[in-house]
Amino acid sequence: MQQLEGEIVQQVAGLVSGEPDLIANLSNVSALLNDYLADINWVGFYIMRDGELVLGPFQGKVACIRIPVGRGVCGTAAATKATQRIDDVHAFPGHIACDSASNSELVVPVIVNDNVVAVLDIDSPKHARFTVEVQQEMEAVVKVLEGLNW
Repeated sequence: MQQLEGEIVQQVAGLVSGEPDLIANLSNVSALLNDYLADINWVGFYIMRDGELVLGPFQGKVACIRIPVGRGVCGTAAATKATQRIDDVHAFPGHIACDSASNSELVVPVIVNDNVVAVLDIDSPKHARFTVEVQQEMEAVVKVLEGLNW
């Protein structure tokens, strides 16, 4: 990590403070996390639209556009309302391979009023890239985002 622990959460909070546009905020957060996290090849958001996850702002290669709730790592995070930290995506039942170079994944659901409104999805070409500490830090980032106007 390039910054002190907790600093990224403060940067995200400052970045979105006072800006009402959700897409602008998610775009900037994607860019910030892309710069902040080493050894990743994709970071961004899937937004819940009509009962499925639809591609939102991201940094990385072209991605899957729609993901059904309950399918793949993102869909599982949405269905269970729980973070998914997967050391080897190829061993994950029903994994959706948007980029075959991805080997590990961290997905944090964004929950507002007990409803999943989006997921933060981060992929890495490294197996077991995401530690418990990174997971906790990204969950803290998502807590900030849950305060936005969804």
